Amino acid sequence: MSHRMLPTVVLLMVTVVLAACGADQDAPPAAAPAPAVSGPSADPGPPGAATAPTGAVSPAAPGDVATGGAVPPSSPRPAPTAPNADGTTERRPPSPPPVELPPRQAGEPTGREVVAAFRAAGLKAANVRDRSVDCGPDGLGLGCSELVVTDNVAVYVFPDESSAGDLAERWSGAAYRNGTVVLNYLEAPTPPADRPRYEKVLDKLR
Repeated sequence: MSHRMLPTVVLLMVTVVLAACGADQDAPPAAAPAPAVSGPSADPGPPGAATAPTGAVSPAAPGDVATGGAVPPSSPRPAPTAPNADGTTERRPPSPPPVELPPRQAGEPTGREVVAAFRAAGLKAANVRDRSVDCGPDGLGLGCSELVVTDNVAVYVFPDESSAGDLAERWSGAAYRNGTVVLNYLEAPTPPADRPRYEKVLDKLR
């Protein structure tokens, strides 16, 4: 290559480089991707309508929410008494009815009067107990009007002499009868020798 052509080649190279640089400056820059925008729906609501935020809790009626936000359990109510088939409510009696015993004959001594006469005569009649309930159907069913028991003798008072005679015969050998009163020694430790003394006191009362 001759020395004359060298400047021409250099000039051509400079021109090509300058042209390439100018092309790069004239080209428009590439558009950057638009950022995605997240937000509420583009569809607006009617004017004046307030949009409730997501997850908001609607206010409860007064008295429905207790302290701390917990709803108190309702107090249990007593179950009503179920009526019977006929519409009436069954009620149990508070206590069993008293036992009705046959009345004592007028003029006859009571059991306690007989026991008091024994003591007045100096006879033993300790630990006095009224067991008249045994005369009724819930007890021994003897049909007596009164029954007073001591540790030494039992005194039965019947409504009539016929009933008293039947029981005296049943307890033959351990009983004594005068009128409607029967003395019973079956459960007493009274010696047979002392029994006539009790019987004599009874005879004086009638």
